[in-house]
Amino acid sequence: MVTEKEKMLNNEPYYAADETLLKERLFIKDKIYDYNLLKPSLVEERKKLIKNIIGKTGENIWVESPFQCDYGYNIEVGDNFYSNHNLVILDVSKVVMGKNVFIGPNVGIYAAGHPIDAKIRATGLEFGKPVHIGNDVWIGGNVVILPGVCIGDNVVIGAGSVVVKDIPSNCVAVGNPCKVVKELT
Repeated sequence: MVTEKEKMLNNEPYYAADETLLKERLFIKDKIYDYNLLKPSLVEERKKLIKNIIGKTGENIWVESPFQCDYGYNIEVGDNFYSNHNLVILDVSKVVMGKNVFIGPNVGIYAAGHPIDAKIRATGLEFGKPVHIGNDVWIGGNVVILPGVCIGDNVVIGAGSVVVKDIPSNCVAVGNPCKVVKELT
């Protein structure tokens, strides 16, 4: 029999109230709690703990507090990753970010979604779609990235944007919904 966790990891509809998933969320949230309470001056402790929260990390990463995520093990970040305060990653599906990704404050990256139909939504059924962010990407403050979005390489996402569909490489994109406004050469 397929477990709810296996369904979640396979990007199939699943029930998040599953006992295993509840335990995993509580486990990582305890680690996140500790991370968010560490003094900023405890640099080495912060680096060590964030690498125990995020599933796969490159070298030279920094995540300002506070930070929140659902599981941690579905997040991958490349070398030279930086996020400012209040990054929220709902990582029920893979959230993969390349190297040299810089994220402004108050950004939400949501791989999690809920059914549109209210009766189905009321049952607790959820789904996830992976989010991919390429290399050399700058995401401005207060950006929201929705499930299933792919952002290419060498992209700037302007502050306050809501990214609802894929953004190609080598561009500046802004707005709600986020649209390409300039190609970069």
